[in-house]
Amino acid sequence: MSWQTYVDDHLMCDIDGTGHQLGAAAILGHDGVVWAKSAAFPDLKPDEINGILTDFNEPGHLAPTGLFFGGAKYMVIQGEPGAVIRGKKGSGGITIKKTGQALVFGVYEEPVTPGQCNMVVERLADYLIDQGM
Repeated sequence: MSWQTYVDDHLMCDIDGTGHQLGAAAILGHDGVVWAKSAAFPDLKPDEINGILTDFNEPGHLAPTGLFFGGAKYMVIQGEPGAVIRGKKGSGGITIKKTGQALVFGVYEEPVTPGQCNMVVERLADYLIDQGM
């Protein structure tokens, strides 16, 4: 299965039969290289990727300054240190989960809920971890 298929079929899927889906999603390598992404996923600046990677290695790094993603600032909310970063911006937000080789991103806006975004992103990331990825 191609990485694009994972994004299209597992991240940009219909959530719980609601007819809603994430606004954008992607899978990136730990080096910041995009493996696959949805059409709406923004180009990330090197300092944005570096901030995310630093926060995985040094949990709490982004909390004082916020998470910058695609030029937008997200307030960092509870995650799992070293494993999941979650951010909130207005009525939407972002979930990023780290696997052994990749970062799985999901971005949402209402009516998608934070919990639905977390479920979609973390389910795929957990599958990739189980596959040694």
